[in-house]
Amino acid sequence: MRGKVMNDVITSTDYGSTYERMNDKVGSKTVLSYLYVCPTNKRKIMVLTDPEFESSILISSDEGASFQKYRLTFYVLSLLFHHTKEDWALAYSHDQKLYSSVDFGRKWQLVHEHVTPSHVQYVTCRALLCSEPNREYPFPGYVDINSLIVQDDYIFIQVPTSGRATYYVSYKREQFIQIKLPKYSLPKDLHIVSTDEKQVFAAVQEWNQNDTYNLYLSDTRGIYFTLALENVKTTRGLGGNQNLDLYEVAGIKGMLIANKRQDNQVKTCITYNKGRDWRLLQAPSSDLDGNDIHCILPFCSLHLQLQMSENPYLSGAISTKSSAPGIIVATGNIGPELSYNNVGMFISSDAGNSWRQIFEEEHNVWFLDKGGALVAVKQPTVPTRNLWISFDEGRQWTQHSFSSVPLFVDGVLVDAGADNQIMTFFGHFSHRSEWQLIKIDYKSIFSRKCTEEDYQTWHLHNQGEPCVMGQKQIYMKRRPGNYCMLGKDYSRILSAESCICRAHDFECDYGYERRGDGNCRPAFWFNPSTVCSEHHQTFLSLWFKISISNHKQWLWLIHFLTNMFSLEIMYSECIILLQGDSLRTNIQLDFGDGTAVSYSNLSWTEEGIKHVYKAAGIFRVSALAENTLGYDSTTLYLHVTCPVEHVQLLAPFVVIKNKEVNISAVVLPSHSRTVTYFWWLGNNSEPVISLDGSISHTFSSEGMHSVTVQVAAGNSILQDTRTISRNISKSLQNKLQLLESNLPITALLSEEYVSI
Repeated sequence: MRGKVMNDVITSTDYGSTYERMNDKVGSKTVLSYLYVCPTNKRKIMVLTDPEFESSILISSDEGASFQKYRLTFYVLSLLFHHTKEDWALAYSHDQKLYSSVDFGRKWQLVHEHVTPSHVQYVTCRALLCSEPNREYPFPGYVDINSLIVQDDYIFIQVPTSGRATYYVSYKREQFIQIKLPKYSLPKDLHIVSTDEKQVFAAVQEWNQNDTYNLYLSDTRGIYFTLALENVKTTRGLGGNQNLDLYEVAGIKGMLIANKRQDNQVKTCITYNKGRDWRLLQAPSSDLDGNDIHCILPFCSLHLQLQMSENPYLSGAISTKSSAPGIIVATGNIGPELSYNNVGMFISSDAGNSWRQIFEEEHNVWFLDKGGALVAVKQPTVPTRNLWISFDEGRQWTQHSFSSVPLFVDGVLVDAGADNQIMTFFGHFSHRSEWQLIKIDYKSIFSRKCTEEDYQTWHLHNQGEPCVMGQKQIYMKRRPGNYCMLGKDYSRILSAESCICRAHDFECDYGYERRGDGNCRPAFWFNPSTVCSEHHQTFLSLWFKISISNHKQWLWLIHFLTNMFSLEIMYSECIILLQGDSLRTNIQLDFGDGTAVSYSNLSWTEEGIKHVYKAAGIFRVSALAENTLGYDSTTLYLHVTCPVEHVQLLAPFVVIKNKEVNISAVVLPSHSRTVTYFWWLGNNSEPVISLDGSISHTFSSEGMHSVTVQVAAGNSILQDTRTISRNISKSLQNKLQLLESNLPITALLSEEYVSI
């Protein structure tokens, strides 16, 4: 904690009952500059003197009851504490030097000189041999010093190259490796959302996005990223920075809430498995007056504001606590999309599966006694003398007066780890008045300490599915309405039983996308064979399940292993590997290109069954297996392509305003294939996507504008751009119309036309 100290410093060690001046303890002639409180031990305090008078540091280990003064040989510009070791700290000086201390500021050691927030080049070398002439540079350019992120076992940096950013990651202090995003992704900004459970959640703003980001989830090393959610909305903060509308629910791993832009609307969705599946929020069934709410998914749902408060002493638009898992309090609205009008306050007691409305106006809500009680106060724009408190997770609220004069509440201090239950309100009676502090000891409202009879259990679930992130978790919480205090030894998770993994417990690997049937298929840009050597072997598995009495046995595992799942014609060998009791099984295969084969008493072989496709296209491959135990069949669609070598955009140089014009793209070679065209027209932020090589478009304004077409086939992406003029004179426009009416060309020749 850092705070600029102006004039006197007033401190309290009994939660605001009494105060004393810190200046009396350090000397009346000492001019104080900054105060720091150790984040891991609040009894330890550092106070810096004003460098214009002297360079010293004052250290206290008893919450400011006494101080020791130490002279410094440098002027401290900023201090940074270690997140776990309470005596470790870093100091940055005015002369661009970095110092470290391991005894809470009593002694300082120089770490490095010339530490400056400018672009530097990182190099790697062996100790004592950094002057070697042949040392290696790990990055192709200069590292953006502001991009450095150190979080858990990961280190991230950014290297601007070729007009765009390239990102690198180091896992467990190993060498830096370039982050692998999908091939079509051209990131212009990247934020690390979380690194929990040995996976990286990253928000990436693509080259064509302005106010949205895409969410990606990585493998363990943080190298290979797959898409988890597209077009997450951003909200501009008071300082002008963009804040992502994404919220990690405290106390429940893998649970996130996001606001997604979809079809020009913003909708709130939730995931319980780190982005594997997302769904809309079910609105409450009734309002505060008990009237029925007719809100049917997906046309109507509950939408939440996910902005965090820029004031750390206010709750913000949404609040959760790890000490109260499953309880979510948020500002929101009911309807087809997110709105900031006609909002109310909503609460969920079962981790977002069901919701109730608690207020019609916006409130700040704080958790007391580890979530056993909730306190709510109206937004600080309106003065108030009352607060609301609930002991049954927001079902009933009682009003209490905490001030005789209405107060603009600027914030509330709640010490969650304290033995005594104290809340300190601070605010002002008017915009001209000084700050007022109001201390509330709410311990008296609890009649006793909770016993076993005061607790109940609840099961974490996702719409009735008890397995969340691979576990069946049972939580213990106080029964709603019981006026007892939770003890220090209160345990939240009663039991956690591992579940058998099923399909929805798995994510699609890098380069694969989940289709409508729930299966992972290679993306159009991905070549699995390039990953097998450097990443890991990737198979598409088809399972034949045969029931025998009441037991289920796996009879067959068929792998479709190809050079590229989106095959190129020259390398289109499809190999089917068979495992199992093949000698007593008949199998029929239809490759979808007019070739069908049957096998009887087939012996197992590592080479498998081979088939070569001689043309590009999408083929339906089906297999039927049958033996004395039964039979089953399965189907997949195989995408065979040939590489795209060249694309040329055909568009007129001049078009007529408000008149439809044809734009087309020529792709070479011209073999039959499945090609996806992405058309970027003028300043449109979203492309027009088609499977046809031409589109029609009307330009409604004058000026010079560019048209870009991106062609995607297999693992190839090419693009071409043309500039079109829409600024032509009226006379030339008339002549072009006459030309279209097949009048003689001699009637159209003029100096103006020839100059065009």
